[in-house]
Amino acid sequence: MKSLEERQKILIVDDSKFNQELLMEILGENYQYILANDGLEAISILQKDWTIDLMLLDINMPKMNGFEVLEYMNKYQWINEFPVIVISAEEETSIIEKAYNLGVVEYIQRPFDAFIIKRRVMNTLVLYANQKRLTNVVVNQVYEKEENNKIMIGILSNVVGTYNKESKEHILHIRIATQMLLRRLVEKTDAYPLTESDITLIATASSLHDIGKVSISKEILNKPTKLTDEEYEIMKTHTLLGAKMIRSMEYPNDNPLVQMAYEICRWLHERFDGKGYPDGLVGNDIPISAQVVSVADVFDALTSTRVYKKAYDYRTAIQMILDGKCGCFNPLLVECLKEVGTDMYLAFKTQKDDYKDYHEAKNCLVKF
Repeated sequence: MKSLEERQKILIVDDSKFNQELLMEILGENYQYILANDGLEAISILQKDWTIDLMLLDINMPKMNGFEVLEYMNKYQWINEFPVIVISAEEETSIIEKAYNLGVVEYIQRPFDAFIIKRRVMNTLVLYANQKRLTNVVVNQVYEKEENNKIMIGILSNVVGTYNKESKEHILHIRIATQMLLRRLVEKTDAYPLTESDITLIATASSLHDIGKVSISKEILNKPTKLTDEEYEIMKTHTLLGAKMIRSMEYPNDNPLVQMAYEICRWLHERFDGKGYPDGLVGNDIPISAQVVSVADVFDALTSTRVYKKAYDYRTAIQMILDGKCGCFNPLLVECLKEVGTDMYLAFKTQKDDYKDYHEAKNCLVKF
């Protein structure tokens, strides 16, 4: 017999103690069992325990019924993490169809048939165990690719940093901020239907946002005082120089990464009101990739020490952008900055964009 730790974990959600005990008797001692007497209790258990392998769910229960549980699981995409078998006395076709439409893998009607329950539970557990293994393989591959990206970005940061004193950490900060702003943006609105792959692509391309500055003289880049009008016009050309460098690379121009990098390099300094450069684009004529990197760029510039200025504290920096003192940006992105700006600054300081809990993040922030 398997040890308790080796047994797969089944959550039985039913307001009848008799049904709970009957299911455990049918399935036997090869599984761990967790019992919930209603839907609210089941949701509370799922919030705390992500090691559950299968849920057996009744429909008619007090406080929160089975359909409400399924709707909640769909809302937060838990239905893809926890397979659900409905076991119910309901026989109406419309109810069975609704259960399947909400993502259940099986619907078993009472009275119980012990053989059918055992077989379907076993088949479902085997199927999802295989899917988890495949998912883990893919996740490991993605993780490896992400780590390689970070290494290349680190190399790029060091190369550009030897030329421009501000660039080394700046490139890493922009990548972090771009990811955080875009994730918040897609949570707030459907106006920009970006996938996680899109977000990763834009964040990776953001590392090239200042590549055109390698064609600007070090005297101008690292000048500790205000630029003259002539010097400022030269500095502004880094947008076109960077875009030209991207387009001259021996890669197809329709390659997604090349396209994103081009958009960001060329239009990073456009402004939502049309007063930016080099092309004076207005509003959403500016690609969202360039818009979000622009906000990230300004926030990091404000909160970092430069040869010509001291760093502002992050609260002041956020307020300056909210007050329109640093240009005109997409109002939605300004809202996103207001909501995640503190987390962004914390991530800059620690090179870490996830925290286990609120108290860990708060304690880290106190240090800065």
